[in-house]
Amino acid sequence: KLASKINSLGGSHSGRPPVIFNPDFFVEKLRHENPEVFLELVLSNITRLIDLPGTEFSQLLGEESPKTPTGGNGGFFRSFNFLKRKDKGVVFGTPLTESCIAQIYQLIEYLSKNLHVEGLFRVPGNSIRQQGLRELLNSGADVDLESGDFHPNDVATLLKTFLGELPEPLLTHRHFHAHLKIADITLFDEHGNKTATPNKERQIEALQLLFLLLPQANRSLLKLLLDLLYHTAKQQDKNKMSTFNLALMFAPHVLWPRHMTASDLKDNLKKLNNSMAFLIKHSQKLFRGLCQTAFHWNKGSADQGKMQMT
Repeated sequence: KLASKINSLGGSHSGRPPVIFNPDFFVEKLRHENPEVFLELVLSNITRLIDLPGTEFSQLLGEESPKTPTGGNGGFFRSFNFLKRKDKGVVFGTPLTESCIAQIYQLIEYLSKNLHVEGLFRVPGNSIRQQGLRELLNSGADVDLESGDFHPNDVATLLKTFLGELPEPLLTHRHFHAHLKIADITLFDEHGNKTATPNKERQIEALQLLFLLLPQANRSLLKLLLDLLYHTAKQQDKNKMSTFNLALMFAPHVLWPRHMTASDLKDNLKKLNNSMAFLIKHSQKLFRGLCQTAFHWNKGSADQGKMQMT
């Protein structure tokens, strides 16, 4: 597991009082003050856990356009046309921003109070009410979802619609192959032979690292979404929505490359659905671990900014 404390970033090496420990603060501090070192550290630890061939490694860095699992471009890149849209205040069908999330959070907050509703996320809402709610959100309005004008199924369906209309999946195109490799991390037996048993601890560690490479807005929404789905599944005795049911519905929005069909993804479909279920099931560990993921100065080299993960 990665170290959960930072030895000297708080300033103790220079005689200043230490800063109250906050791993997220130090991770973000490094990200902004020394992005090259930050990226090098994260990537070196990701490649310690998974094997990424040159092309896939370049894709992770954004140096090469991602390819579809079938090797063709097809509709995979059509969604990038949306990146040119700059409709002020529009939430749906535009690149993800923190202001978009502020609007969508209204849906998430409301749903978190209605997790008992049977068929939540499965039963479609009323299309007319959804259109009205969509227009309100696009206008930047604060919506009174407690007024009774909307049903939880309207809100749940619209949240899925929002995710489905993002220009790329929440976990991004460039990370697609890394997620497939993480799903293949398994335990070894006493003779050093690979088994079919997933190595959950290393999978969680790899995901924590990969999350650090996500854009901030994607990371923020991912945490909110997985937390909502985790607590939805916790109430499956009432809502009849298991972790795997939810994974089937959300994997296309979170993991699948855009405009790819189940047929296109047939060789990876089971793996992607299982990966989504894993994200939901372990979301509390993933994000608690992400807060604990930290960097520390190499002894004697803090002034040079040389850092490492352990």
